[in-house]
Amino acid sequence: MTPEQKLQSLGIELPPAANPVGAYIPAVRTGNLVLTAGQLPLKDGSLTATGKTPADVSLQDAQLAARQALLNALSALRMEAGSLDNITRIVRLNVLVNSSPGFTDQAKVANGASDLLLEIFGDAGKHTRTAVGAAELPLNAPVELDVTAEINA
Repeated sequence: MTPEQKLQSLGIELPPAANPVGAYIPAVRTGNLVLTAGQLPLKDGSLTATGKTPADVSLQDAQLAARQALLNALSALRMEAGSLDNITRIVRLNVLVNSSPGFTDQAKVANGASDLLLEIFGDAGKHTRTAVGAAELPLNAPVELDVTAEINA
């Protein structure tokens, strides 16, 4: 099953790629790599949650926010690659978590995105990853992430 077919079978419709709110573009291709800009968990123009994990946002809600941010990143990848079917490998996922002092489960938050990549892309969705805590994120989002993907040349 192709990634586009997998999305359909999961009942997932990607949102339109977000318009930049600054001096950047949502994704850029260099050679056979596509890199996304940082993506927030926006849905229908609003954040799905706000605040620090776990003080304001539960671990489960932060995982869902990471999943939503990934859907936004996939939209940016699709826009640049033409189709998710043109992606041959997810190379890297970087996840920033708006963390309460002492919170050390950033990797568990990142799993909200990593698990979906594996579900959509199978073995090609296995990726390297960084998951780190941040003191603050734009708009007080609970998570921000970016993705690097390899595409057909």
